[in-house]
Amino acid sequence: MFLRSVSRAAPRSTAAIRSGPIASLNAVQTRASSDHAIANPTLASIEKRWEGMPPQEQADLWMQLRDRMKVDWHQMTLQEKKAAYWIAFGPHGPRAQAPKGEGWRILSKVTQLTLASVAVFYAVHAFAGNQPKTMSKEWQEASNEYAKSEKMNPIHGISSENYEGQGFVQSPPLEKS
Repeated sequence: MFLRSVSRAAPRSTAAIRSGPIASLNAVQTRASSDHAIANPTLASIEKRWEGMPPQEQADLWMQLRDRMKVDWHQMTLQEKKAAYWIAFGPHGPRAQAPKGEGWRILSKVTQLTLASVAVFYAVHAFAGNQPKTMSKEWQEASNEYAKSEKMNPIHGISSENYEGQGFVQSPPLEKS
């Protein structure tokens, strides 16, 4: 009887010596975590506690659940199934709901920036000088005549037959000052 137990213990002890006590402890924990259910107090109200848990504890719990999910799902407890689903798909992290009132804050900021840009636009135009002489209606009509005499764009443009557009004219007549 003694020899049987020694022969069984020998491979374990030499493996523990070769890889160290920590490696054998990890191997035992890995086997135990997939064979036995996770304690209910660990999984109780995980929805409320998840955000407040330290990242290392979150990772450890997720690894335990991942190892448990490798076994037949009929062997998992209902609490483990719910916790695994909530951790994977629950409204936390990037799927968390937006804070209350965020839409109004965004709308107010967009409105403020739009009003600021309109104010800058009108301030620039208020201090701008007169329009260049090329922006007068008379200059643009003269540009039309020049384009016709030079036969510019004879297929679709101002020099083509049956052209009915305004050509280069886009401004009101020049103001007399």
